[in-house]
Amino acid sequence: MSRPVFADPKTDFVFQRIFGSEEHKSALIGFLNDVLGLDHAHRIMDVSFLPAEQRPKVSELKYSIVDVKCVDARGTTYVVEMQVLNVEAFEKRVVYNVAKAYTNQLEVGDDYPEFDDVIGISICDFELWPRQDGASVPMLSRWRMQEQTSGVRGLPELQFVFLELPKYDTSREPESLVEKWAYFFREARNLTMIPPSLQHPPLVAALEAARTASFTREEWDAYIASGMAIQNERGALSLARREGLEEGIRQGIVATCDVLGIEMDDERRARLAALDAAGLEALLAHLRRERRFP
Repeated sequence: MSRPVFADPKTDFVFQRIFGSEEHKSALIGFLNDVLGLDHAHRIMDVSFLPAEQRPKVSELKYSIVDVKCVDARGTTYVVEMQVLNVEAFEKRVVYNVAKAYTNQLEVGDDYPEFDDVIGISICDFELWPRQDGASVPMLSRWRMQEQTSGVRGLPELQFVFLELPKYDTSREPESLVEKWAYFFREARNLTMIPPSLQHPPLVAALEAARTASFTREEWDAYIASGMAIQNERGALSLARREGLEEGIRQGIVATCDVLGIEMDDERRARLAALDAAGLEALLAHLRRERRFP
């Protein structure tokens, strides 16, 4: 298999290689400064990595979630994660992870004033808040608590940032630093050179870390394995959702037959079990229209 020039940064292996290692730490620092829009006086100069936690026990989430935890000199903790698949209750898991990082600061004998802020940054390879007419959530969104009547913002201890990659406008070259990072995550694996639009030191460092020519044979094998794992998970979730849809339609057919007084004998139940989603939808439409089993 021929190697692309740059590996896909959305995979477990490459994301950790770029953002989770001392060797390429400048890429992580630059990413945090750019995404958080920090000015010169507040820029992050260095971070220390926190120990990686055990992967989620749910098998479907094994490779679609990749995170890096670090803390800066002011004590602020950052939970940076790559989320490839849109799974159920994703937002709740993000809140849980950030809240857990906050409470994990408590040691025996510590006081609450010693707690530092925690910022969760989630890079999503899907639209978490789909675009719609009127007001819509931008590609980069920042969330924090706000008093509902006055609009005064407070309780800054927990903050959330989401970068939704599909919302990047591919019809033009990236202009802002946030757009450049979105372009990097989406297009790095398709590039054959570092384009002028990505000639930004942290992005150059990230691309160099993703350059496959520097991978050993073992690292290349790990990269291929992580990509295959994501595809397997994507297929498993797709199958589960399709089966869930089919089961929902079957239940709708049984309920419709019950309302219409149509007996569901063994033969009809066997026919239901053999139909796919399209066949089930056609049968349900027939029952509603003709009020009888075909």
